[in-house]
Amino acid sequence: MEEKLRIMKEILGDCRRSNSEFLFHCPYCEHHKKKMSINFGLNAWKCWVCDVRGKNIYRVVRKFGNYQQRQKWLEFDGRLDLSEFDQMFMEMNDIKEEQTTDLPPEFISLCNKRLPRHSQTPIRYLNKRGISYEEILFWKIGYCKEGRYGGRIIIPSFNNNGDCNYFISRSYVGHKMKYLNPPVERDIVFNELYIDWDEPITIVEGVFDAIVAGDNAIPILGSTLRQESKLFQAIVIHDTPVYLALDADAQKKQNYMIQLFKKYDVDMKIINTQNSEDVGSMSPREFENRKDRAHEPDLDEILFLEKLRKL
Repeated sequence: MEEKLRIMKEILGDCRRSNSEFLFHCPYCEHHKKKMSINFGLNAWKCWVCDVRGKNIYRVVRKFGNYQQRQKWLEFDGRLDLSEFDQMFMEMNDIKEEQTTDLPPEFISLCNKRLPRHSQTPIRYLNKRGISYEEILFWKIGYCKEGRYGGRIIIPSFNNNGDCNYFISRSYVGHKMKYLNPPVERDIVFNELYIDWDEPITIVEGVFDAIVAGDNAIPILGSTLRQESKLFQAIVIHDTPVYLALDADAQKKQNYMIQLFKKYDVDMKIINTQNSEDVGSMSPREFENRKDRAHEPDLDEILFLEKLRKL
């Protein structure tokens, strides 16, 4: 503990002790009093002013410390340097050229100031789903009136370079096939351009779920995360905390993802989606209330239930 305390003093300055906790100036809100409490025994921290908190002190070190301080801390924890994860994942996968794709040629952006009369039908559909004009602007939502994707809402995804790498196509006129996906891979980080890896992310099933979930929400597009997934690898490399908000009937998928995240020491919480069709059917306020009540998974219970299923 003494060595870790020394590193925290290098990063945050002097502190005062209160029983088993050490009080520092908070680097997040920069309050003039020492209001950030750090408990090395519990590996937890909290600011009593801005309420920022966590159960892994290394997140403070990673955000505000220098390279040498981060490496020394990881040595004390006996953990891999996060750059080793990066190297390991690169060796695991073939290095592929960054995927890009074009939006349909018939695409009409609903962000335009002047819209054709037939744009009212997709707008009404989006409004019926509780999607506001501000959300239409943020997600760069559009639609196609004609062509292969005619009668469908189009929600594009952008990579870190700002290039379109995927898009969601959802019928708003009652097609038998609700979704018609583009002929490219789904193994992407949806809208990575807008993700802040220093803040917790929320993982949901689909893009309409992500719209309800708000900032830093990423849809897995109905699939699951595997060790080879770009999203999973990005989470591990950035050491980003995760909220899981999968559909209530996706328990097996959720349990698999929990075990995988635990293997790589990723902090996570589970958002209860019971008694709801999916996240997309909730209001943003209801989802936020459920997120506030998110809980850490009981890995022992999950492993026990997995064994029972196999009997």
